[in-house]
Amino acid sequence: MASFENDVFPWELGVCDAHCHPTDVMSSTVDGLLAMKTRILTIMATRTEDQELVASVASRLSVPKADVFSSRGQLSHSSARIIPSFGWHPWFSHLLYDDRSSASEFVSKEDHYKQVLKQSPAADSSFLSALPDPLPLSGFLTSLRGNLERFPHALVGELGLDKVFALPLPWSVEQLEGRDMMLTPGGRETRGLSPYHVRPEHQKAILQAQLNVAGEMQRSVSVHGVQAHGLLFESLRETWKGFENEVVSNRTRKRRGSVEGAHSVEDEINPMLKAAVLPFPPRICLHSYSGPPDALREYLHASVPADVYYSFSMLINFAPATATRSTEVIKALPDDKILAESDLHAAGQEMDDLLKEVILRICSIKGWDVAKGVLQLRNNWVAFVFGKT
Repeated sequence: MASFENDVFPWELGVCDAHCHPTDVMSSTVDGLLAMKTRILTIMATRTEDQELVASVASRLSVPKADVFSSRGQLSHSSARIIPSFGWHPWFSHLLYDDRSSASEFVSKEDHYKQVLKQSPAADSSFLSALPDPLPLSGFLTSLRGNLERFPHALVGELGLDKVFALPLPWSVEQLEGRDMMLTPGGRETRGLSPYHVRPEHQKAILQAQLNVAGEMQRSVSVHGVQAHGLLFESLRETWKGFENEVVSNRTRKRRGSVEGAHSVEDEINPMLKAAVLPFPPRICLHSYSGPPDALREYLHASVPADVYYSFSMLINFAPATATRSTEVIKALPDDKILAESDLHAAGQEMDDLLKEVILRICSIKGWDVAKGVLQLRNNWVAFVFGKT
């Protein structure tokens, strides 16, 4: 096995970042991206303010075709540097109201937030008044479909569930005056946190609506899940209910093999998967996966009709509190289900450094030679984004 610290890192084989947010710092995006050693970034949109930013960068630098790499990792198109991803993050789920049902009734801004927040802010008039008017979910879904049509390889994400996050407090005058104008608006930035959390059932509705669009347009998704692993799996499983693959026992498989005319292994795939429109995505990445190793069995079960991948970052997965669990998960995963990501908010040298570090960690845990690991992770990324050929 190669030395991980002293060898020259094989950037030339094609390093792919499976999940990042460089449009959070717009000054870094294009120039910083073009100067990077990383071949391709998968850039997430999360809220109103960054959807068009991601689209703008993608219009200049998006990957135009699936065969993006040569055998040596060289880009087949010199300006192909990103895969865009459009989604609505659970941290901003309170900003949408679900108007998809004909029975949906318009409610006031105040009533909307009272309904979707776990602790009603009814008595906190200053907090309520500082919140923006909510937007219709149907409008975002229309925009999402438009971006997916515009960019034929775009993903859906970042989307998901988060039981921990809380809404930020309103801006103070001092914070607004000192705000970093290079940051894309809409995020928490320097604000403290309120006691208000978004109800899981509302987050779930926003998540599943996006999963349905991803299924309809057969796009991969990048999923956020924090302390909601059971609910997240249930939310995903509900979208593919009725489309599960048949699980055939070894005894039955052997018996079929001995009977002339018995159907083949291919027949175990649910024929409903040939439907014109599917309600679930074909490929799922659980980004910066923080769940326990035991939960892998649910996602990797033969009945699951979607291909599930797991990405890992230094920022989330190899902090002191999470490194041991992440190591156990990576050891347990099949080689072809692992992705590397930075999850960073700015393109440039730091993003390259974080990707190199997490790739070296993954290679060390799996016992891979570094060159083999870079190629494996690159091929995994290609399969996640474009599907297996």
